[in-house]
Amino acid sequence: MKKAIFLIGMLCVVLIGRADGVDFTVAAEKTVNSVVHIRTEIVTSNRYYDFFGPFLEQIYGGKIQVPENISVGFGSGVVISPDGYIVTNNHVVEGARKIEVTFNDKHKREATIVGADPTTDIALIKVEARDLEFLTFGDSDKVRVGEWVLAVGNPFKLTSTVTAGIVSAKARSIKILGEDTIESFIQTDAAVNPGNSGGALVNINGELIGINAAIASRTGSYEGYSFAIPSNIAKKVVEDFLIYGSLQRAYLGVSMVEITEGLADYKGLDVLAGVYVADVFEGGAAQKAGIKKDDIILSINGLTVDTRAQLMGALGQYRPGDKVDVKIRRGDKEKVIKVTLTDYPR
Repeated sequence: MKKAIFLIGMLCVVLIGRADGVDFTVAAEKTVNSVVHIRTEIVTSNRYYDFFGPFLEQIYGGKIQVPENISVGFGSGVVISPDGYIVTNNHVVEGARKIEVTFNDKHKREATIVGADPTTDIALIKVEARDLEFLTFGDSDKVRVGEWVLAVGNPFKLTSTVTAGIVSAKARSIKILGEDTIESFIQTDAAVNPGNSGGALVNINGELIGINAAIASRTGSYEGYSFAIPSNIAKKVVEDFLIYGSLQRAYLGVSMVEITEGLADYKGLDVLAGVYVADVFEGGAAQKAGIKKDDIILSINGLTVDTRAQLMGALGQYRPGDKVDVKIRRGDKEKVIKVTLTDYPR
């Protein structure tokens, strides 16, 4: 049976302690009161009345009152400011007509959506509050494979739950958000279950390095791997909502192919590093800067890119108009080209 990838809409607290001499208690104590439970109400279509409504209206000679179908969903969120801004997943709050936030001390507040973006699966909501405990963003680019992390959320409708694991991989694309999206997940083996969506992934210093978003599972429950949106992407999206009111997405303007052994043999490449430029789009940032077809992109502002997910994750931290140094290999020579990123075509 094939493994499926599930978006995880809930939160929970579990083991707090030590593993191999690493102390998790400080990070856990910093985090649990900054992670909230989110309950949503979504009005769904009443298929019976959608189908029979026109006939019933003819019979009764006018509009009829259609009962609402209310779907209830659950997820988690992370408080990122003392005055009530909370980051979560877009799929947790998408389509919600009511959002209720429950804090770790059990008090509740209604929230409104400030901004939501399906291409990154990040949403920002707001409650009216003051002096809340909150988490600060860490630098997800500095996260290393093998380092300890904590996942904090509210799985299975439980209160804040803490689980520990390590970073298993970075810049994972699991093709769950759809086309033209930014997938560059941090993969961990910290236990994450339904309800953890939108919860916090933190390092042992209690810094927010990711927003938990999905699990790999045959059953819909945790089976070994979970995926989080890197904090650098989440932070940039949140700033876009607050400053511009919507996502500001940068565009390089290339068609890219990951370098395989077969492609390297065909193109006569002596190394497998980088991302191959299969085409350069007319009028795009790359063409204007002088990047050409058959170039190999090695890094963006010093961040190594060997996969499409790494390249998209790197670009996801920038806005149209930002200047980035793109290191390329052309033939047997390497060079750095300064590129002014343009706006992603809508």
